[in-house]
Amino acid sequence: MIAIVDYEMGNLGSVAKALKWLGADTVISSDPAVIDQSEAVILPGVGAMEYAVTRLEALGLDQAVQRTVASGKPFLGICLGMQLMFQSSEEGRARGLGILPGHVRRFEQSPGLKIPHMGWNCLDEVDDSHLTAGEYYYFVHSYYCVPDDLGLTVARSSHGSSFTAAVRQDNILLTQFHPEKSGDAGLRLLRSWLDKEAKQ
Repeated sequence: MIAIVDYEMGNLGSVAKALKWLGADTVISSDPAVIDQSEAVILPGVGAMEYAVTRLEALGLDQAVQRTVASGKPFLGICLGMQLMFQSSEEGRARGLGILPGHVRRFEQSPGLKIPHMGWNCLDEVDDSHLTAGEYYYFVHSYYCVPDDLGLTVARSSHGSSFTAAVRQDNILLTQFHPEKSGDAGLRLLRSWLDKEAKQ
């Protein structure tokens, strides 16, 4: 069973639909006990980081995420779910869950650069078996992650300048883009993650 964490801030339906289309057994839940009992966990997210942390803590899901990561279970964070894993954000000077060392920064405004970064963009400098260099994925974000350990970055993309598009540490895979909105490329990523890590 793959648990999709429900803290009222995610593309829960879209993620669940993509996983079910791939044949995965999924549950959307805000119950920490369900998260603990799952075989793999996905933390999606859309919205403001400060409010997201508040919701996770209010529901006890922050500790459930911590336990999942510590247990070694496969963990996939998507968009805001990626940013939440780091220590802090320039978005309202919000703190994150602090599971990974690093910070979340806002794209710098410059002539001709639209913020948020919204739409299809390709990956480069890819170093993860689930991702493919040159493949296009769908992004919607105004902030991006800057890991303290640059070795955690396994894919980059560009919007004005190069930024971290995916991060890997042991059982954790994080994507700034939305696989569930990325058509065939996103389904291939999810299929690879299910087959190699979640063992569906």
